[in-house]
Formats: sequence, structure tokens, C-alpha cells
Amino acid sequence: MPEIIDKRVNLEFPLGHHLHCMIAQIPNRLRRCETGFCQMDPEAQWATVRSVLDLVAGGEGNMRKLHFLLFPEACLPVCRFDDMLAAIGGSFRPNTVTVFGVEPVRLRDYRAILARFSDDNAEAVELVERDINSGDVLEVPVNWCCIAVKEADGRLRVFLEAKSHPFRGEEYIDKFHDLYRGKHFYLLRSWPSCFNFMAIICLDYLYRDLYSSNIRQIIDHADQLFYTTRQRLDALFVIQCNPKPEHRAYRDVICGFYGEYLEDMPGVRETVTVFGNTSDGTVLEDEPIKEGYGHSYVVINRGHRLAHVRFSEFVTDDFDGAPVCRLRFGSGTRLYYFNLPQQHELDPRTSRVPLKVHAILSKDESDAWRKITAAELVAGYEIAQEKQA
Repeated sequence: MPEIIDKRVNLEFPLGHHLHCMIAQIPNRLRRCETGFCQMDPEAQWATVRSVLDLVAGGEGNMRKLHFLLFPEACLPVCRFDDMLAAIGGSFRPNTVTVFGVEPVRLRDYRAILARFSDDNAEAVELVERDINSGDVLEVPVNWCCIAVKEADGRLRVFLEAKSHPFRGEEYIDKFHDLYRGKHFYLLRSWPSCFNFMAIICLDYLYRDLYSSNIRQIIDHADQLFYTTRQRLDALFVIQCNPKPEHRAYRDVICGFYGEYLEDMPGVRETVTVFGNTSDGTVLEDEPIKEGYGHSYVVINRGHRLAHVRFSEFVTDDFDGAPVCRLRFGSGTRLYYFNLPQQHELDPRTSRVPLKVHAILSKDESDAWRKITAAELVAGYEIAQEKQA
């Protein structure tokens, strides 16, 4: 199982107020290549990613309040990695966290990138070197992501993680086409705001063997954090390129995480889990799309009491009877801007809604992002609001 590494970051989030998050549900157009899969048209993909960065940097409306920005797994062409960091470091506001997946590279190249940012990734470098010294693995592909943290003083911190479990399209009998299995996750502990969060890639949320699992590791670590500091894991971000985001396996793990099959664990009781996927415009060469992509969603403990609503762009439910409240988005190419609930359950006497959608943006005829209006949200859909007991 991957090792969980604690890192302190200087983020001055507003105390006693909810934070804001955006999911960039954009398409991936991938083709097979020597490193597994890479972007068919890197420049077009970068233009899409850059349009989101420019929108956030512009800060129109309440976009200037954005704290977390999520891009999908493997969405950034590796040739644009430095441009991505330059855009975040140069134009984003302080106290901003950006999580994005990068197209796969060879382990030798991943090690070189880790070495560039060794100040923030010293433990990860050591774990990779241990693997390299134990076998001939330098040519093995790595599916990886970056957590870019722009701290309160404007300093940019760069944390890198490698995916620990492949999907079906990445598993081969030839070991040099198999995927490198990452050995660490970061638990980022923001100070002085005491907001703790993690980011992982897709099937890392599900990975398990007969005796343990990644999620069990995360729960145990969060519980230890609670028992020693009375802090919790406040948010878990899962970036995906997933044609089956609502597979039963995800529901089973979510049930265990929030206490249905396991004990009600204090370290993760109030965790907000955000699943950010690619949109239904995703193309995976040689892999026919049967069920489609999309349907990013946000999951919180059922104690938060989320009313049942149904709009054209999102619905709320309990994920087929799971012990949670879920905000489930559609499958199109969209930017979803919402707040993260505060780190405590609501008083049962209040009518305040803990999770609100601030804006949903889609692309217009000129390929620019525009806000979907309230009238468009309700068009063609029955709206049902129910009070939960």
C-alpha cells in the first residue's frame, strides 16, 4: 500500500466560512503511444486547459474566491507542464490549490521532474530511487498528477504523485507497457487554517488486496491525526478519466468510508469527497465508449441533510441508499463551481443548505465559457424538493 506523507502548506483560508471548489469537466482525446496513452492534439487540449486558467485568473463574479480547482486525470500534455505551473504561479491568487493530471511519461522522466521539485518531494524521490535500484524499471510508464499550491505569501509549491493502480487499458503482459505503481500519497495540512486535504487518481480510490486497501490506509491515517491533534481529513479529491464513474465498486467504498460497513471513524466522518471526471466528449483510441464519461459528483456525510432536487445539470441523491448525501452533475463539458461544506455537521434545527452550486459554465458558439442561466437549468425537467427526515 502507498505511504501517506504529511506536508505542511501555508494557506490562510477564511476561518468559519466555507471554501469554494471548481471541477473542470473537460474532454480527454487520447491515443495509444509508447508511454501508454497521450493526447491526440496537444495544442487543442492546452487551449482548453488555458481557457479555464484564464477564467479563474480573471476572477469575474465570485470566481476570485476560488480555493480548489480540479482538472481530470491525464488531461495536460506533458510538453505544457511548465506552462501550466507558470500560469498558476503568475496569475492565480494566493491561497489557491490546483490539482491536474498529466499524460503519462517514462519513469526516468518522472524521476527527473521529481528531482526538479525535490524540496517538496524529497520523500517521493527516495521511494522512486528505491524502486529504480531494485530492478530495470526506468522505461515503465507513469500516470501522474500534480498538486500545485500557491501559498498565502505567493510561493508556489509543487507536489507530484504517481498513480498506484492501472486501468484495464494500461495492463499488459509485457512489463515495459505496464504502469508504474506509485508508492505515496500526500496529506497536505494547511496552516494556519487547519484544513487538511488529499488528492488521488481514479482507481487509487478503489485499490485493495485481500488484507488492506488504499482507503483503509487513508482512514487509519486520518484517525491517527484526529487522536493526536483533534484535526480531521477535511477533503479528498479524486481526479478521473473514467467511463464508469458510478460503478458499484465506488458505491461500496463510499459506504465503507462513511461508516456503513466499517466503524464510524472520527478522522473521516466530516470529509467531503469530490470526484472530478472528464466529460462525455472523451475519446480513447481503440476503446469503444459504451456508457460514456462525465457525472462528476460531491459526497458528504448524511448528517448534513441535503434536500432532494432535480435540475437539468445536477441532481441530489443518496447514491442508491448509501449513507451519504450526493450532488451529482451531468456528463457534458462544463465547469462546476460550488462550495465545500464546513467541517462540522449542521444543527438539526437549521434550514441552511450546506452545499450550494454557485455557477455552471458551458462553452458557447465562439468557444468561450458562459454561465448557464437559471431558466436553462429547469428547462425540460421536473423540479422536486423534499425534506429529509
